[in-house]
Amino acid sequence: MNFDYSEEIITLQKKLTSFFEEHILPVEEEVNAFLYNPDNRWKHWSGMEDLKTKAKAAGLWNLFLPKNYGSLSPGLTNLEYAPLAEIMGRVLWSSEIFNCSAPDTGNMEVLAKYGSKEQQKKWLEPLMNGEIRSAFLMTEPQVASSDATNIETSIISDGDDYVINGTKWWSSGGMNPSCKIAIVMGKTDPDAPRHQQQSMILVPMDTPGLKIIRPLSVFGFYDSPEGHAEIVLDNVRVPKENLILGEGRGFEIAQDRLGPGRIHHCMRLIGMAQRSLELMSKRAAERIAFGKTFKDYSSIRQEIAASQCDIEQARLLTLSAADKMDKLGNKASKDLIAMIKIVAPNMALKVIDRAMQIHGGKGVGPDTPLAHFFVAARMLRLADGPDEVHMYQLGKSIIKKYSE
Repeated sequence: MNFDYSEEIITLQKKLTSFFEEHILPVEEEVNAFLYNPDNRWKHWSGMEDLKTKAKAAGLWNLFLPKNYGSLSPGLTNLEYAPLAEIMGRVLWSSEIFNCSAPDTGNMEVLAKYGSKEQQKKWLEPLMNGEIRSAFLMTEPQVASSDATNIETSIISDGDDYVINGTKWWSSGGMNPSCKIAIVMGKTDPDAPRHQQQSMILVPMDTPGLKIIRPLSVFGFYDSPEGHAEIVLDNVRVPKENLILGEGRGFEIAQDRLGPGRIHHCMRLIGMAQRSLELMSKRAAERIAFGKTFKDYSSIRQEIAASQCDIEQARLLTLSAADKMDKLGNKASKDLIAMIKIVAPNMALKVIDRAMQIHGGKGVGPDTPLAHFFVAARMLRLADGPDEVHMYQLGKSIIKKYSE
């Protein structure tokens, strides 16, 4: 495996890092203060659109899309995008500036790969232009949605329409005032074979019967302005042309959608951990306790050394998964994808926890990104499949490999 980057990707890394230093880090405290203020919940920081314009002009736009789709996609591979996602992970809200934030990235990939020409024109193009935002409605409160075949939301044919009924939650992006479209997963045929019961369909957020019940906080963070919504679909009626790919193809689409998304999540986690390491190293060089600078204590050096080892191991494993995905596809890469989804969030939690400990009281407060990093990393032990599901499937695959 050769993870040396081309001149194009090295140039993009430098441009992205420079953009952070010039435009993002100087306003990080201002943006955080705005986003954490309850009075500003579900509002956009006033400078966000200007930063997006600058990012687009710099050629730092839609970097995630692995294959070319018109002039707005650079057509990078998963391996090429991985280090760029890591840089974006250093500031939690920064991905939006480059039109690379979830769930839009996954939704755009679905529409680019599986959407009809009409669906692409109506929804993909404005998403890629950054004119609108989107939501993904899969998880449900009444079933263990880590097994997607459990999902109970019904999508019933009725003449020229489908009628949708069900309740979704943890619908990321659903609270965003710019969210105009949702991809909804539900059952079109409960009597079909297990993995052919589900379908995905496009539902405009202003469709009658779609009602946002409440925003859901994660350890007290609302992640405004995107948010995570609980949504009821009560006799929601949409035309049949809103179905993506065809009836019974939802599970297939979901599996394909989640592969690249897990690479993105894991590389952003590595970015969080890397920044946490840098912050704790700086803190260790500055603070004095009991007559010694923190950096001179052996225990502090060990924590920092262990963190660097943990980060590099997770980084290389994730790059390996991205490389195999590019070469052989999602199915052939499923074991490596499971490994990174287990390893990266747990690694980030360890590193961030060490950084908080070295920072002391400052580490759990609002003056560093560490507390929000920790919450994001803990949530990502559940998002896109909990650890236990990935370990169950990975263990099954390994046993099969060595026992047959």
